[in-house]
Amino acid sequence: MQTARTVPAATVVNLRDLGGIPLGRGSRVRQGVLFRSGQLSDLDPGRDRAVAALGIRTVVDLRTADERQWAPDRLPDRARLFVADVLGDHPGVAPARLKALLADPDEAERALGGGRAEELFAETYYRKMVLSPGAAAAYRAFLETAADPGARPVLFHCTAGKDRTGWAAAVLLMILGASRETVRSDFLAVNPAARAAFAPYVQKFLDGGGDPAVAAAIVEVRPRYLDVALDAMDERWGGLDSYVRTGLRIPGPALDRLREGLVITG
Repeated sequence: MQTARTVPAATVVNLRDLGGIPLGRGSRVRQGVLFRSGQLSDLDPGRDRAVAALGIRTVVDLRTADERQWAPDRLPDRARLFVADVLGDHPGVAPARLKALLADPDEAERALGGGRAEELFAETYYRKMVLSPGAAAAYRAFLETAADPGARPVLFHCTAGKDRTGWAAAVLLMILGASRETVRSDFLAVNPAARAAFAPYVQKFLDGGGDPAVAAAIVEVRPRYLDVALDAMDERWGGLDSYVRTGLRIPGPALDRLREGLVITG
């Protein structure tokens, strides 16, 4: 199953082009128009030729205000920034706060030991991304931006480019016609890049006596995470169509522009 193509960026973590992902009936996502990544705080626009070559016009930042303050984006040349804060109404569950626990193995064990790390991500974090009004507004803003031909190419990201970004990519791919199997494959494909990005933090955590299971639940995405999000969508709205039209309130013309601009056949 083909997943998003890795872009060999020198200063951006987990940068991938959604182009080429199969959508069924001989169609696929258009290349070079939609990219996902981790935060851009270390981007060096002058040195990172791989990023410069993408011609990014719009960066959609899915992070909270605290995350943006701690690690502000550095934008590609001539790109504009659009903030779409997914967890603004639930900042206490932002991944940056959970990441901080990797610096304190004892506190991590008290807060997340005994399987609670995966439970928190799945049942709290991923459900909020689907069900909270703030998240709906953020994902609506992202999708409407992606639907605007004048905004493309678009790069969207959160902190590590795996959770908030993963659900954004999943919804977009399903709108374009991707199967849930394809969406799942792409969702899980971020794990090697996520593990590499977090490796120094995880090693220090483990050296301090931290539980590997806690670290893995924070650093990786799991099939259960996506399942919880999809289940929440199905339980509340009965499936993708109602979620997009009623939950996210994406107008029909915007959906048409998404499909016209991002789907190619042959």
